[in-house]
Amino acid sequence: MTEKDFLPKNYENLPQKGTSTWKAPSNIALVKYWGKRPIQIPANPSISFTLDTCATTTTITFDKKKNTGDFSFELLFEGKPKEDFKPKIVTFFERVEAYLPFLKDYHFTIETSNSFPHSSGIASSASGMAALSLCLMDIEKMMVPEMDQTFFNTKASFLARLGSGSACRSVEGPLIEFGVHDHIPGSSDLFGVPYPFVVDEVFTTFQDTILLVHKGEKQVSSTVGHQLMHGHPYARNRFEQALQNMDALKPIFAHGDLEGFIKLVESEALILHAMMMTSMPYFMLMKPATLEIIHKIWKYREATKVPVCFTLDAGANVHLLYPDHVKERVHQFIDDQLAKHCENGHYIHDRVGLGAQKINS
Repeated sequence: MTEKDFLPKNYENLPQKGTSTWKAPSNIALVKYWGKRPIQIPANPSISFTLDTCATTTTITFDKKKNTGDFSFELLFEGKPKEDFKPKIVTFFERVEAYLPFLKDYHFTIETSNSFPHSSGIASSASGMAALSLCLMDIEKMMVPEMDQTFFNTKASFLARLGSGSACRSVEGPLIEFGVHDHIPGSSDLFGVPYPFVVDEVFTTFQDTILLVHKGEKQVSSTVGHQLMHGHPYARNRFEQALQNMDALKPIFAHGDLEGFIKLVESEALILHAMMMTSMPYFMLMKPATLEIIHKIWKYREATKVPVCFTLDAGANVHLLYPDHVKERVHQFIDDQLAKHCENGHYIHDRVGLGAQKINS
């Protein structure tokens, strides 16, 4: 599919008013994409676990108005006006207007909230933009009732990507691939697709405990971080490595190879941070506590043979990944050894989920 496939025909009926509510989860990449081209095109493919508990719920109430050539909306976060986020919504609306040409025909009230604390250090852009895009697609479906679910999900992912690249991986689950890969049928730089190959059941119930080493704003935004890959001395090798790791995951997923999974996922996490440490300017996103946790995970795994591993996003927090059948042992390990390295002892238990859900009023 190309961008033209998402351009709508003339709408026959524009509803006068209505409401839509969607809950969209965050996601955690296993093979990372780092570096992108305009607009929100990934430099390499990626694949992620869709999460379940960490999610954004967004309600859009819309009322038809005279088209004055401007976007008209108000934004409430956790029930309070959120003025500093409005420019991001305007930028998003400008990017998607060609694909949703009804936007200037309505006044929108956007109410959004996260299931995780705002200061938890978990990026909400993926879940937030996915939830917003799904609400907007709900409105378009009222105008095009014959739209099928596959197109609905694909276009929602396409729109979400224009708000935040990783948001395109938060519409469906449990494993979503994003970015063109010659060996993955249907893969695209424009939207995420469900992973099309065999996946052993051990990976369908994987757990993710997010260890909150550092809450609040990241040292460097993901947008800036992606830009640092332009002219990076190791960029080309990194992009080729990501392609190879995507191939390597196919037999790992098919055979339930936990040892192979651990090696690949931890390597990917450290490579992401290595790219930031060797860019110009350079950044160290891990904190001392991040390294303490990593070393304790390695020591624990070596001593117990429990298949637990870590991955990282572009920050200091640690995602602890492990199969469901060792959940009780890992939870005890967290309480005994890892919680002390988290800010105020805070962590969030999550698991692999199936994607976004429509909330019926």
